[in-house]
Amino acid sequence: MNVLMFTNTYLPIVGGVSESVQRLKRQLQDAGHRVLVVAPRLEGQPREEGDVVRVAAMQHFNGSDFSLPVPIPGQLHEAIETFDPDIVHAHHPFLLGDTAARAAETYGLPLVFTHHTLYEHYTHYVPGDSARMQRFAVALATQYTWLCDEVIAPSESVRDLLLRREANPAISVVPSGVDTARFALGEGRDWRARLGIPDEAYVIGHLGRLALEKNLAFLSEAVAGALVARPEAHFLVVGEGEARPDIQAVAEAWGVAGRLHFTGRLQGQALIDAYHAMDVFAFASHSETQGMVVAEAMAAGLPVVAVAAPGVREVVVDGHNGRLIQRDDRDAMVEAMVTLAAPDVRIPLAEAALETAADYDEARCAERCLAVYRHAIARGGPFTHADEGGWERIRYRLGAEWQMFRHRGRLLRHLMQDEWEQDRPAWWPGQREKDETEAPPK
Repeated sequence: MNVLMFTNTYLPIVGGVSESVQRLKRQLQDAGHRVLVVAPRLEGQPREEGDVVRVAAMQHFNGSDFSLPVPIPGQLHEAIETFDPDIVHAHHPFLLGDTAARAAETYGLPLVFTHHTLYEHYTHYVPGDSARMQRFAVALATQYTWLCDEVIAPSESVRDLLLRREANPAISVVPSGVDTARFALGEGRDWRARLGIPDEAYVIGHLGRLALEKNLAFLSEAVAGALVARPEAHFLVVGEGEARPDIQAVAEAWGVAGRLHFTGRLQGQALIDAYHAMDVFAFASHSETQGMVVAEAMAAGLPVVAVAAPGVREVVVDGHNGRLIQRDDRDAMVEAMVTLAAPDVRIPLAEAALETAADYDEARCAERCLAVYRHAIARGGPFTHADEGGWERIRYRLGAEWQMFRHRGRLLRHLMQDEWEQDRPAWWPGQREKDETEAPPK
């Protein structure tokens, strides 16, 4: 099978979507399939990428780690026609996601979309962030699903959320995979020695982008409380981002800065070894669709202490492979981390974490994704425009533009209706019932 993927984030960006695309691509290729990735041109990208097509992009959009692709209509047709895809897989609902929809419509191919991200949690990266912008982000992703033949949700909670939002119901749950065998093999003693952490110390760890949407202010307060309660405890943070000074400030305020350790961004074996320098993994984000780092931590044999949130509650089972805190309750989070300092409590949960991680092995997840592809192709039949040319090809390209225009029109109508629902007077019939049952996205 020839799989054409479109993603707004890719190497050398370190992040969940970038990692998910790379892992799926590698597994599909290992299974004998061909994959072509369309991604933004980025500073520091690999020089030789025979299976990646780069498009122009604005670097570090609005001061973030992200780049903004600037797809130019028509620039990809030659590469796509040479590749001769069987299916199109979009990893975002905008920018190159739009290009994916156009390509699928132009060539008569099935379109699959993975809803990796709860976009309403990321609107602070866009100028003019507001509740209205959050509603726009929700509507954009939801309406995009109706352009697609199949939708992939990384977790059951995201599938249920999409159904509540009246997205396309052709949804399959396929988590992003983890190379469980590789993550199980690590050596953490070198990291402990390098950072001055004693071998006998109890190490609470966290890994990920140190970004505002990751709820790191709460996490830092909770870990600081655990460090005060357990003088032998240390906090190991892997990652980089704008929240790093805030984490440092919390540690200083609690008097535990001497037991806070940053490694910066890590990749490859260095990242895996950092996991193995930890005893427990702590996670508090509300913005995940799966929490891939949670599966990675479990593959490294770590019990996880996490706040119950979409994508996390499917992985962490309280009292079995970690502790699940039902809300941002600092005392409960502190108590859970302090309790797991005892090896006799921690070790059974670590063993169960390894068993859980097996369900997220990337080869198994790639096979589930292939089943979605096959279903989409079977539903669409063998018809394709790929072999047609001349005026027929132009007609299909114009048809693709018309399809995108209709999509934007549906999105606009949805937003206008939503704005009216949000702003209409309290005395309007039905408004009170709506206010009681449907809160706007936070």
